Amino acid sequence: MNEELWRLAGLLLLAVLVGLIFDSVTLLLLLVTAGYLAWHLRNIKKMHDWLHSRNNFYPPDGGGVWTDIFDQMYRLQKRNRDRKKKLASYLTRFQSSTAAMPDATIVLDELGQIEWMNGAAQETFQLRPHKDTGQLITNLVRIPAFRAFFDSGIYDPPLVMPLPHDDSQFISIRIIPYGQNQRLLIGRDITRLKQLEQMRRDFIANISHELRTPLTVIHGYVETMADDHDSGLEPWQPSLKLMQQQTSRMRNIVEDLLTLSRLETGNQSPRSSEVSIPALLVTIREDALALSGDQQHDIQLEVDDAIWLRGASNELHSAFSNLVFNAVRYTPAGGKITIRWYGDDKGAHLEVRDTGIGIPPQHIPRLTERFYRVDIGRSRDVGGTGLGLAIVKHVTQRHKGRLRISSRLNEGSTFCCDFDKEAVIRKASIVDKTA
Repeated sequence: MNEELWRLAGLLLLAVLVGLIFDSVTLLLLLVTAGYLAWHLRNIKKMHDWLHSRNNFYPPDGGGVWTDIFDQMYRLQKRNRDRKKKLASYLTRFQSSTAAMPDATIVLDELGQIEWMNGAAQETFQLRPHKDTGQLITNLVRIPAFRAFFDSGIYDPPLVMPLPHDDSQFISIRIIPYGQNQRLLIGRDITRLKQLEQMRRDFIANISHELRTPLTVIHGYVETMADDHDSGLEPWQPSLKLMQQQTSRMRNIVEDLLTLSRLETGNQSPRSSEVSIPALLVTIREDALALSGDQQHDIQLEVDDAIWLRGASNELHSAFSNLVFNAVRYTPAGGKITIRWYGDDKGAHLEVRDTGIGIPPQHIPRLTERFYRVDIGRSRDVGGTGLGLAIVKHVTQRHKGRLRISSRLNEGSTFCCDFDKEAVIRKASIVDKTA
């Protein structure tokens, strides 16, 4: 740029000197200025023609400052072309890899409109790329559960739903936000997995039903023999007592398996009725005191008798009693157990807190798995089946709730069932149920 200024200054100076010689300074200055402007206009036209040319990538000849301008613009264009080629290559590789994926994959913009889909998505959702690209995905997949899941903005856990055109097939929908408010929808066929789960549930339910009758018969005969005061059975009494304990334990396992099977194969939501949780907890506390027996646990009950729930009374009784009885089993003699039922602006909460042996933190995430035990030997000693917390989790989820667990080793544990406020019924308070 400095060179161009010196060039202009030199031209003007030359025009002045020549003008002085011919006594035409003004005229020569005007001519030089006009020529200089014409030169710039000519280069501007070259630049315009070059920028609008689709076939000519190389810059025109300019001279002076225009040579540098054309050169810089050419380099910028070349970098942009290289960047576009690289992005196009990445896009091609992305589309090629996703097109080969067995999972249905759809790219959505910020409004939920389809930008791209692979072949699996076309087959899974019965989409046509030329016609459906640019359409809202919620207008094409007309399932209320999908619409609610998509609009919620909360995509964890994924949605499991039947295919729109085939109720016998199931798909797991996961939506991943990325980029500039874009979303990647991935649908995985889990029909085989659902079938295996159903087979497992059917097997457990059937085998439990088949075991129930012979166990009842065996337990009845063993109990009769154990209660018989015949002197001939006296030497067998220790063995009979042990058989009676083990058959009782097996019957409890079968009953818990049947309960779990009913919960898993039942409707998503239980039959709705008004359940008096305060009265339910009073009964559970009495049963817990009987279970405690000679261990003399201090079992405290703090309830808000104005708070009830909508749900299934038998399921809630099963879940809450499992929590309380577990606290009794795993709390040393003389320990304290607090059962608290209260409400707040988020809903209602059942809290069972004990001063028991506690749970190591690495075991807490797996406590609700079937038959999972922290200490297998101790669980057998106290009569646990390993299914109680699995029942609690399923009942809580069926009532639109969540189970929270916190514990400190050798200090105690707290189990809390949180229920949404939509399930809460508020009654007129009658009496403070505190014991």
